[in-house]
Amino acid sequence: MRAVVQRALDASVSVDGEVLGSFTGPGLVVLVGVTHTDTREDAQRIARKLFDLRIFEPHHAAEPVTDERREFSAAELGLPVLVISQFTLYGDTRKGRRPTWTGAAPGPIAEPLVEEVVTALRECGAAVSTGKFGADMQVNFTNDGPMTLILEQSATQS
Repeated sequence: MRAVVQRALDASVSVDGEVLGSFTGPGLVVLVGVTHTDTREDAQRIARKLFDLRIFEPHHAAEPVTDERREFSAAELGLPVLVISQFTLYGDTRKGRRPTWTGAAPGPIAEPLVEEVVTALRECGAAVSTGKFGADMQVNFTNDGPMTLILEQSATQS
């Protein structure tokens, strides 16, 4: 499983002009890609990891922070998460000019695992909004920093 995690000041996702999910103020925009060998456990691990990433600063907190640390997680600050399914994260561009998508899991495998990421985040206490699996989505956000990280999780990692 692969996730691109971006610290954002605001975000929204729309399908056919209808906003399906959004947040204002700081939060995370997470693009999630699934490959053939991913499991529910991979989805749960990556969800916990991304929500616990210490990539926010005290000024991102809604209320003054008394802790003297310089970095905080979305979990610690109670920040929202926008999750977008993104099969193109497994695009292969090593040959030619046209990407291949053979590394991406098909919808019947990928959709429940993306949903497992969302469920795991909610179980961790995150306020999560999402796009629509398989739809042509328009994602708008303001990357803060910029701060963008790539996470990978597989059964062989812990």
